[in-house]
Amino acid sequence: MVGKLSASSRQNALAAALREYGALRRTIYAARYLSDPEYRRKISRQLNKGESLHALKRDLLYAHEGTIRARHLEQQTEQAWCLSLVTNAVVSWTTEYYGLAVESIRRSGRRIDGDALAHISPAHSENINFFGSIDVDIEGELAQLGPTGYRPLRVRDTLF
Repeated sequence: MVGKLSASSRQNALAAALREYGALRRTIYAARYLSDPEYRRKISRQLNKGESLHALKRDLLYAHEGTIRARHLEQQTEQAWCLSLVTNAVVSWTTEYYGLAVESIRRSGRRIDGDALAHISPAHSENINFFGSIDVDIEGELAQLGPTGYRPLRVRDTLF
């Protein structure tokens, strides 16, 4: 809206007021960011989560060296939607199993601080096999599922 008003040949008071309001909001944000270390850490944490999601998408788009090579817009859009679908599936699966792991750790009597969980992002790809073929024994996989319908968690001797 401000852009449209600013582009107008006739500058009016509303456009000027909106510009000044935007400058004021940016100044308040910058002052808060510079003066509050906790706020900077919060912003940095969110930026890191966003970057990890972008890294996951880059890892998932390994075919054709990470480029979209389709010629037509419809095919490019389809490839982008597929990338989004696969990314969402990985993030959903990881989130679900992170929740199970946290629940299991808490049931064992260990305390997990909520602040520590705020630093965790489910957008990583260390557990994904990107290359080669994957043979899945459906019956064998189904036989491994526990009574809740999930695969058993891998438990290490030391968690932290």
